[in-house]
Amino acid sequence: MLGAIAGDVIGSVYEGNNVRTPHFDPIFHHYARPTDDTVLTCAVAEWLLRGAGDDLPVRLKHWYRQFPFAGYGATFIQWASSISCSPYNSWGNGSAMRASPVGFAFDSLDEVIAQARRSAEVTHSHPEGIKGAEASAACVFLARTGHAKADIRALVEDRFNYDLSRSLDEIRPTYRFDVSCQGSVPQAIVAFLESTGWEDAVRKAVSLGGDSDNIACICGGIAAAYYGGGP
Repeated sequence: MLGAIAGDVIGSVYEGNNVRTPHFDPIFHHYARPTDDTVLTCAVAEWLLRGAGDDLPVRLKHWYRQFPFAGYGATFIQWASSISCSPYNSWGNGSAMRASPVGFAFDSLDEVIAQARRSAEVTHSHPEGIKGAEASAACVFLARTGHAKADIRALVEDRFNYDLSRSLDEIRPTYRFDVSCQGSVPQAIVAFLESTGWEDAVRKAVSLGGDSDNIACICGGIAAAYYGGGP
């Protein structure tokens, strides 16, 4: 979970000012800060620690009220500020960036995927929003339980039908800002697959540009599970 949070913080200064290289310094910029990725990751973690009941909308709204200026999307703000607890059919990557705690909380892949679905569908009830959370949490689970990168790649491609065939060097030149799960989760996973360590993974994720904090958050969570944490 700390790997995801650190990825969010590192990527926060580059979301609107993309850097197209992994060789940026310092890794923690003076203006780097936690964003909504961190806040909602903590909300999901608290939900899990409380027993993963039916109160996730309450937890998300509570954490939003504690940190209302963390950079949430407009639709989430509208939902979190309302009395409604109904989902809004989002396919955005907000479901995936908050899912890393699920990958640590359960002892089987099927249970991780099932609970990732629950963590997503309270807001992101669109099939792509659900799939992004499931894939992100599944990668964390496989990474922390000693599976090889080849196994992680195979599961993501076979079970979630994400295309992981393009390298970062092929993705980077034409990649643009994309907040959808389908347009950012596969890229975050490729950054992890090409990495040699946690820091290298996050640097590679940020180097893609686009929604840098979310991509680095998703990638950082998987990388921390695989490499045993960050430096």
